[in-house]
Amino acid sequence: MPEIKTVVNRRDFIKSVCLMSLLPGVLHAELSAKKTKVVLIRDKDVIDEKLRPNAAVILAMLDKAVAALVDEKEVKKAWKLLFKPDDIVGIKSNEWNLLRTPKELEEAIKVRLQETGVKEDNIAIDDRGVLRNPVFKKSTALINVRPLRTHYWSGIGGCLKNYIMFTETPSDYHSEYCSPLAKIWDFPQVKGKTKLNILVLLTPLFHGMGPHHYNAKYVWNYKGLLVGTDPVSLDAVGVHILKAKRYKFFGKEMPFNPPPIHVEAADKKYKLGVSDINKIDIVRLGWQEEILI
Repeated sequence: MPEIKTVVNRRDFIKSVCLMSLLPGVLHAELSAKKTKVVLIRDKDVIDEKLRPNAAVILAMLDKAVAALVDEKEVKKAWKLLFKPDDIVGIKSNEWNLLRTPKELEEAIKVRLQETGVKEDNIAIDDRGVLRNPVFKKSTALINVRPLRTHYWSGIGGCLKNYIMFTETPSDYHSEYCSPLAKIWDFPQVKGKTKLNILVLLTPLFHGMGPHHYNAKYVWNYKGLLVGTDPVSLDAVGVHILKAKRYKFFGKEMPFNPPPIHVEAADKKYKLGVSDINKIDIVRLGWQEEILI
């Protein structure tokens, strides 16, 4: 049988090399086109007329959201996909007294972690003391949980802003409306550890002026939780919901003051996550009335 020789001319060779060099970029573009997933769950019975959270309903909401997030029907298996029995878990909460992370939600998270096999001594809930907390110092995993509200320095206080306590000098990240906040997520005590972000939307604060602003007039009973692994996407969805509520309340476009530019910066500049609402897959569960997104 005669030998078959393949003849490749110079033009074909250059073309093939160019295609090979472009391949990683094509694959990257395909991966980038894949939507990031967040779960929005609401329940009209999660708080009562005095805004007191119902612990049982919160636990049920959290379970359904986590299960949907990881595509696992069994709750215990869902949590085990995120956390291991030998994990040391810091739950980064928020203790701002006017709108703090509900203790019922903190306790629900702790219960599920222990059922996953994480030892109680290896779980800590903290906010302003995270840098001194022994569990956070040796943590292998973090959970980021805080209420959504407008904010005097950053436009909105969400998942990204919640990690500012991981630096000894928070004021260093207040420039340009807190646009450098995503840098903190690259710190050794944080980087790659956050397994779950929970943006609390039970009673969000959607408007205010000045430092430490709070007015019950601008709090509404949205009765939701927003859950995901990408803090940027959660904040982007939060911004969208607050914008919609502000328009509905004021009857016109009401820009944030200051604008929450740190959310887009976390995506475009620091490549931490996805801020484009069109690239976020929002799974909507539960009560749908006036969902605003």
